[in-house]
Amino acid sequence: MICYARTDIGRQRKMNQDSLFASVRPVGPLPNLFMVADGMGGHKAGDYASRFVVETIEKNLKDMDDKEPVAALMQSIERTNLALFSEARKDPEKEGMGSTLVAVTMVGNVMYVANVGDSRLYLLRDKLSQITRDHSLVEEMVAQGKMERNSELYRHQKNIITRAMGIGPQVRTDFFEVPLKAGDCALLCSDGLTNMVEDEAISQILRSSDSLSEKTDALIQAANENGGKDNIAVILVEPQISEVSL
Repeated sequence: MICYARTDIGRQRKMNQDSLFASVRPVGPLPNLFMVADGMGGHKAGDYASRFVVETIEKNLKDMDDKEPVAALMQSIERTNLALFSEARKDPEKEGMGSTLVAVTMVGNVMYVANVGDSRLYLLRDKLSQITRDHSLVEEMVAQGKMERNSELYRHQKNIITRAMGIGPQVRTDFFEVPLKAGDCALLCSDGLTNMVEDEAISQILRSSDSLSEKTDALIQAANENGGKDNIAVILVEPQISEVSL
C-alpha cells in the first residue's frame, strides 16, 4: 500500500482549516488509517476543530487495541464528536465550531469508509465513482426533487452542510463497505477540491501515469488555477491489491 497526502491554503483564505492524517501502518486495531477533516467556525475555531477531530480519533483508536476495526472506528468517532462538542461549550470563541470528516481504513480486500458532512471519498476503477454522500442542504433538496444537481442555485448553496462533527452531543455517521480490486485508487478530499475541479478533470488527472505525489500536486494546482476559493486537502491511496488474492 502506498499513499500521498497534502493540504494547501488555496488562493483566497488567510487560514487553512483543513486537516488530514495518513498512515499505512497500524493505528490501534486498524491496519491503516486515512482522514480528511474540514473545519468550520469563526476566528481560529475551524482550524482547531479539524485538528481536534483527526488527532482525537487517532488517540482514541490507540486505546482500543482489542476491538474489531469497524466498531473501533465508530466508537472513536462518537467519542471525538462528544469531546469536540464539550470543547465548544467551554469556550465562547469556539461556540458553533464543527468539522466534516471522511475516514478510511482498508482491511484485507475491503475498504471501510465513514463520513460526516461533505468531504468526499472517491474510488477510481473502471471509472471515477463517488462513494460517500454529501450531507448538504442541496443534496437533500435534490433527493426530494426540489432542485437540480449542478444548477445555479445548487452551486450557490452547496456549502451549507446538514451534518458535522461537534455541533451536537451525538453525530450521525454514514458507513460504507467497498470491496477492493487490483489497480484501485482511493481519493479522500475536502470540498476545496471538488468545488473547483469537475469530476471528469479529477478522473483525467488520476488516470495519468504520474506518481501519487505528482497526481496530488496536479489536483491542488487545478483547484488553485480555477480560483482556489477554499482550502484544499487531498489524500491518494493505492491499496495494491494482488490479482492472486481476489
